[in-house]
Amino acid sequence: MKILLLCWRDTTHPQGGGSERYLERVGEYLASQGHEVIFRTAGHTDAPRRSFRDGVRYSRSGEKFSVYPKAWAAMTLGRLGIGTFAKVDVVVDTQNGIPFFGRFFSGKPTILLTHHCHREQWPVVGPVLARVGWFLESKVAPRAYKNAPYVTVSAPSAEELSNLGVEPERIHIIRNGLDLVPAHLPRLDRDGVHLITLSRLVPHKQIEHAMDVVAALDGVVLDVVGSGWWQEELVAYARELGVSDRVVFHGQVAEDHKHALLERATIHLMPSRKEGWGLAVTEAAQHSVPTIGYRSSGGLRDSIDDDHTGILVDSKAQLIAITKKLLLDAPLRAQLGSAAAQRASTYSWDTAGAQFEQLLLDLGKGSAWAEK
Repeated sequence: MKILLLCWRDTTHPQGGGSERYLERVGEYLASQGHEVIFRTAGHTDAPRRSFRDGVRYSRSGEKFSVYPKAWAAMTLGRLGIGTFAKVDVVVDTQNGIPFFGRFFSGKPTILLTHHCHREQWPVVGPVLARVGWFLESKVAPRAYKNAPYVTVSAPSAEELSNLGVEPERIHIIRNGLDLVPAHLPRLDRDGVHLITLSRLVPHKQIEHAMDVVAALDGVVLDVVGSGWWQEELVAYARELGVSDRVVFHGQVAEDHKHALLERATIHLMPSRKEGWGLAVTEAAQHSVPTIGYRSSGGLRDSIDDDHTGILVDSKAQLIAITKKLLLDAPLRAQLGSAAAQRASTYSWDTAGAQFEQLLLDLGKGSAWAEK
């Protein structure tokens, strides 16, 4: 099959994250099975318009908003047998708030991939765009994709989609896999107790709450791994709290360095307002590091087995209290970390890719989900 993957970013983008990695790994699996895979996404500084990586052909054009009309034009030409998207068999349309509505422009059977709903995140774009965006996501998209299959990554995200009117039988949960830990990790100084948060630096990730934990506890250091447009505000907040010397912004780091930081950490904090799954939870778990996160975030209720592989809390006060408790209770921390590592070992990108491939094969050969 020739498979078109639509996503507003890829992992080479400065704001790329776990959802982009998910689609890339699925695409790489599909390519390894002999399918032709094209990943259409936005361009960014220094990114080539076209590239080929791990069997997947990347096609980049447009920016934050213009990526959509440019993809529409390319799909329309492909429908006429012109260009890169000619003779596509099936489409995976990623809804990061707003989908590409690829089923209409490509004319091909389409799966809608939705990591989570974005109601809590829309306000960051301002009141007018927030209302428009949520209307498109909550009202227009479910109607536009009526009778089409959905893929999401956790049971809470599936429940959110169901609440928007998507029939449960059309929703397929395909959870994240995990990359292997690099064989060799750099050696880092073990100077005190390190907490860690692994995240894009954007408002809804609420990294400020992790810094509040540091401010409330003596002698701990917070390693902030990741980048994003909210970093200057976070640096200013650390200065305001008086913890600039105990909050280290590492930015984007190489995989081996990331895993070295995770391996050194005592606890992983994930105070995000919203997550579809929380890939960082299982990445920390690979190093027997338990995660504390918010129950209200959605996906963490799936990626964290509460009180078994990590702990879910309901407020910032609880986040601080439970962090303190785990720092003082080494046996409990070790118990949670061991269970987390065991659970993380059960996740595989091959499993996720195979499940996705079966859905696409069924869709492409005219199953009950195929477009009429």
